[in-house]
Amino acid sequence: MKKAFIIVIGLLLIFSISACKKKEEQPPLPQTQVPMMPGGNMPQGQMPPSQMPPSQMPPAQMPPSQMPPAQMPPAQMPPAQMPPAGQPGMMGKVKTQVVVPPSVKGQWSGAKLIIEDKTAKTKQEYTVKLNSDFTIPNTNLKIHVGDFLPEIKFEGTTITSSSNQPNNPALSVRIYENNKQIFPDPKTGKQWAWLFSKVPTMHAFVHPKYGIILKEGVKKG
Repeated sequence: MKKAFIIVIGLLLIFSISACKKKEEQPPLPQTQVPMMPGGNMPQGQMPPSQMPPSQMPPAQMPPSQMPPAQMPPAQMPPAQMPPAGQPGMMGKVKTQVVVPPSVKGQWSGAKLIIEDKTAKTKQEYTVKLNSDFTIPNTNLKIHVGDFLPEIKFEGTTITSSSNQPNNPALSVRIYENNKQIFPDPKTGKQWAWLFSKVPTMHAFVHPKYGIILKEGVKKG
């Protein structure tokens, strides 16, 4: 009985040792290697962002100095690449020119203005000549009258008239108070302000005591 018991114990030990050896002899799992591009470069889709070329780097991880100008924040945009002043979205002074077309030139001699005294609550009509100075009686206001456009039209930086019909009359003016220009504001860089007959509140002359409104143009002859 003792011999049989010893034999059984021996067989169990042999099986246990064999099982351990098989576990140890199992080959390690193969490691997936990233295929290399010719020349030893890693594919761009699997590169760390810090090793990617700037042109392939996601914008959110791209250094501001390497961003394309179109994606660069305005505060970090180099001055040489910023849009010139005066373009949409940028602050700046844009010079405009008034072009009186041949069909209008010489056809109008003046314009009728309504001067309102807000304090006295009175209104007075005056006829002013084009391209001349007019001092409003009993005031310290002077109007430098420019051109009259019967149908004003804006084309980029050019202001002209679509026709000689008074469909949208406008008069260019500069207004001075005590010989100091107040309309248009010199800070804007504008040479002329415009009074609109059919829309008098658009870009209107604002003054605590006086109002100036264009009534209509005066045809020559």
